[in-house]
Amino acid sequence: MDKSWMHSDRRSKAYEFEVEAFLNFAVENLLTTTHIRCPCVKCVNLKLFGVGLIRDHVYFNGIDQSYKNWTFHGEPWEATTNASRNVEEDDGHSRNSFVSEEIDMDDNDFGDFGSDPYEFANVIGDGDQPVYPGCRKYTKLSALVKLYNLKAKHGMSDVCFTELLILQGDLLPEGNTIPTSMYEAKKTLCALGLSYEKMHACPNDCILYSKEYEDSTNCPTCGISRWKEGKDSILKEGVPAKVVLYFPPIPRF
Repeated sequence: MDKSWMHSDRRSKAYEFEVEAFLNFAVENLLTTTHIRCPCVKCVNLKLFGVGLIRDHVYFNGIDQSYKNWTFHGEPWEATTNASRNVEEDDGHSRNSFVSEEIDMDDNDFGDFGSDPYEFANVIGDGDQPVYPGCRKYTKLSALVKLYNLKAKHGMSDVCFTELLILQGDLLPEGNTIPTSMYEAKKTLCALGLSYEKMHACPNDCILYSKEYEDSTNCPTCGISRWKEGKDSILKEGVPAKVVLYFPPIPRF
């Protein structure tokens, strides 16, 4: 199905024609005109509306161009090939990845992906694709985790990180899968909220405060406190200096 119109000028007749075709496609497949997910850039398939309101949203806001497989509107989900089998493991953690710093977003910001495996798969199903055609070292997801770790490590703002993503996308070969915004990157990572575990960690990456170190308040290796230090140099007990998110692979499968 041709989806090139999603990148067209919203004022054009071609865009108007294809929007109507898309809505007709959704109605025919979902057999409803009142409870359809809105694919505009603001709703990103999280809200249900009638056809008329969705039409207005897609005209005024534009359609979410990252929505390439219309599974919410009746298109069969196309499972991607497991490209990660050809991806070299990076220290054994390309699948069992840690992301430094808590993602500043509620788990429910993007809905309950765990309740419907197809919705979950629609968001992260392409995470196993190579980051660009022919790449054997990184997948979209492993590259995103690496980049997000850099953001956390160097304290990048969301604006700075978005500009970095855009630059990376321009530098990589055509057809690359790097997200083009902080929002899109967070959407992919937060979709994994079903299976991530939050762990306190030593700011110097010596240990994780789990198992035998679960009740420790100082790192046994470097001696630094587990708790965050405020601007007044007073430790904020109970507020971890560093949190990592661990994404175990089994629940994702």
